[in-house]
Formats: sequence, structure tokens, C-alpha cells
Amino acid sequence: MGKLRGFLEHQRLNEKNIQVKERVKNYKEFTIAPNEKELQDQGARCMDCGVPFCHSGCPLGNLIPDFNDAVYRNEWEKALKILHSTNNFPEFTGRLCPAPCEESCVLGIINPPVSIEMIEKYIVERGFKEGWIKAIPPKKRTNKSIAIIGSGPAGLAAAQQLNRAGHYVTVFERDEKIGGLLRYGIPDFKMEKNIIDRRVKILKDEGIKFKTNVEVGKNLSIKDLDSFDAIVLCIGASVQRKLPIPGAELNGVVQAMDFLPKSNRWVDGKSMIDKECHANGKDVIVIGGGDTGSDCIGTSNRQGAKSVTNFEIMPKPSNYRTDENPWPFWPFKLKTTSSHEEGSFREWNIMTKEFIGDKDGKLKFLKTVNVKWEKDDDNKMKLIEKPNSSKEWPCELALLALGFSGPEPSLSSQLKLELDENSNIKSNKNYQTNIPHIFSAGDVRRGQSLIVWAISEGREAAYNVDRYLMGSSNLPLKEGGDLPIK
Repeated sequence: MGKLRGFLEHQRLNEKNIQVKERVKNYKEFTIAPNEKELQDQGARCMDCGVPFCHSGCPLGNLIPDFNDAVYRNEWEKALKILHSTNNFPEFTGRLCPAPCEESCVLGIINPPVSIEMIEKYIVERGFKEGWIKAIPPKKRTNKSIAIIGSGPAGLAAAQQLNRAGHYVTVFERDEKIGGLLRYGIPDFKMEKNIIDRRVKILKDEGIKFKTNVEVGKNLSIKDLDSFDAIVLCIGASVQRKLPIPGAELNGVVQAMDFLPKSNRWVDGKSMIDKECHANGKDVIVIGGGDTGSDCIGTSNRQGAKSVTNFEIMPKPSNYRTDENPWPFWPFKLKTTSSHEEGSFREWNIMTKEFIGDKDGKLKFLKTVNVKWEKDDDNKMKLIEKPNSSKEWPCELALLALGFSGPEPSLSSQLKLELDENSNIKSNKNYQTNIPHIFSAGDVRRGQSLIVWAISEGREAAYNVDRYLMGSSNLPLKEGGDLPIK
């Protein structure tokens, strides 16, 4: 695959960005596309490694060496077909996936890995540009109907796969537009929303029905689902973790997933600025060091924050893999995102103890202590507060990016579905819940996870739904199930 010894001739090329001072003036994507020759050279770095660990690193099982080789040989339409054979939405993953495939790339043992995610992104962008990506409605229809609840990546992937099998598919979404967290959780500077819209148009043209502003169990009765032969729940895991400390009720203490959707709706022209939930002129502290925290940093800078500081309770990671974290496993090393580069202070080993407000109930300060981590007698890491390390920080907006604890319970309760020990909807390897015709996929089934896992789960669930309804399925399946179907 690729050019023989190409990895010795070409260095890894990372996608370039527009300068910080320019890109923070708006919410548009700010990457600069490589030219065709540069992308071919990157495809040439794929080293014919014998055992492509990138396959196992990718939850979708993308045929990475194959599409790299096609790009190297300037066979872009072939590359697109290979990519789409395992991934419904490479335009999403090519922008948003943390690329576990690259961290398991064999070349990465001795050199920077192949730029897989960047190649993926520009394969699909070339496909849209050339008009190769078109609606392909099924040639035949079954008499089966399926309801997909939730229109995030898991729901959309399940919908497209089941529609390809010939079933009648209806997607229900409680928000005003399709996309789930892709629409309202991901800032536009990471993915502009026309990227979602052009794909949804294709799905509509293929025959999928979308119903927005419909929340099943509230303004659509559970009984209205009785007409469907199968139901797939893809409602995500949207219960946000709280920080139960004094002052948490103050104005200015805001959940990240309240802050980000409001910003996205304002960018979309669908709402006015909520001054209580806006960073302009404020000292902003983002509590939580993951991707959501990074998105809050980039958004705060674009809103005109006075300062942005990022708190992380864990120690600062190493710049490199440690002996306890060998290849090809996911590396727990320092990640500096484009949002961090746009202006933020990062504090490690720090814990927020109290929010302090004024007499009007508005946040003014945070109180913190420094912490350290030590192993206890059971070899488990234990948090210890450092004495005399208390400090107050000016802060008018504290954004809680602490992750999610599970799905909202209302729908599972009304449907009488069993939950697992983590409050996710319990299902077997066939994605089937305790009610045989109801399936689940994505974060609602596995907990908070990656977009690439969501698409994978949607595809796998679709196969199992199709097999349940028809007795067998020609849809692609990455792994087998364990339950006799119907």
C-alpha cells in the first residue's frame, strides 16, 4: 500500500490553520486545504506494514491502507467508495474524530503516523466537489417501518443503513434541526452546519423522513410508536455531571452543554444573545479538560472573553507515551487543541471548592485548592488536598465541562426498558433491549463516547434490526451477535 519506502521520502503533513488573530473574529472553519500533490504524498507514507493496526484502532474498521493507496495513485473516486463502504459520514469523522487509527498506526512507532484523518476529510470533500456523492434510494421497499429516536450520528447512520435495506424509516428529533450534538454541541468553527445540511438533504432524497420539534413521550405519545415494526433509540447520554459545591446555584455557573448550544443557535440566527451565558468582557474559567472544555475555550474567545482559564483536576500529562501506556493503545498524553492555542491559561492538579457571588447572586470568584494524587494500600489513586494552597480567582462565568452521567431517564421509564449499572439502556450484542422490537445504539447504550463509535453503533444496530425484521440481512456487519432473532 502506498509508495514503497514513501514514509522515508515524505514527512507527515498536518492541516494548516488560519492565523489566530483572524480566525477568532468569526465562527467559520479555519483550516487550509493541502493541494492534491501534498495529499498524494501523505497517502504514499502508508507503509504496507503487513498487519495494519489502524484497522483495529478504528471502531468502524475503515479500510485505511486501501484508501491511502488509492489517493497516492490519484484514484479519488475509488478512495471515496472504499471510505464509504465502512463509514456513512466521513465528513463528520474527518473533522471531529480524535483519530484512534493514527495512534495505532505502525509507522507511529518510529515516526509521526500517517495523516489518516486529514486524508479522509479531503477524500469526502473531493467527492462532494465532483458530484460523486448522490442520493441512492433503494430499488425495492419492504413493508416494514422503523422509528429512529434521535438524529445524532448514531441515529443518522442507523437510518441510512435501514433505508438502504428497503425499510421505511422515520427519524424523530426533539430540536428544531437535525444533527443532535453535531448541530448544537459542536461549535461551527470545528464544523460548519452546512456540512450537516448537505448530508441530510441526501438522506431525505433517499427516502428517509425527518420530523423535528418532536419529543417522544412528551408531544408525541409513546402509543404513537405502536405502528412501527421496530424502534431504535439513539437519544445520547445528555445528563450533565454537576459540581455540588457551595455557590453552584449562582448566576454565572453554567453547564457547558447549555453554553455551547446557545452560542450555536445565535450563530445560526435562531436566538438572541443570553448575556448571563455569554463570555464577552468576563473572566471565564472552564472546569474540565476534555474536548467539551476545549470547545468552551474557543467559543469564549470568539465571544470576547476578558480572560480564559482551564482547570483540570488531574496531573499534567506527559508529552509522550509512558511505559505504562504502550503502543498501540490510546495514548494518555498532553493534548493541545487549536482552541488552547487561541488564548487560555491551563491549570493542573486543581480542584474548585466554592463559587463566591455578590449580594445580587452573581458569580464573582472561585475558590480552589491544589491537589496531588497518591496510590493507597490497594494501589488505587487517591486525591489529597495540599495544605495552605487555597486561592481565589476572579470569575464571572464558570463553565462546567465535566462530562455526562448517562441518558435522560424519561423515555426509558415510559417504555419500561431495563438499564445497566451505569444508567445506560441495557441491550445485548444484537443491540436489542428487554423489549425485542426496541433497539438502542450510541451513547445511550455505551455511555459518553466518540463520534466514530456512534456511527459504528448505528451501523451495527441497523444490521440487527434488519435481521430481526427479515430473518437475515445483507447489510455489512463488523461483529456477530449472540441472540437468536425472532
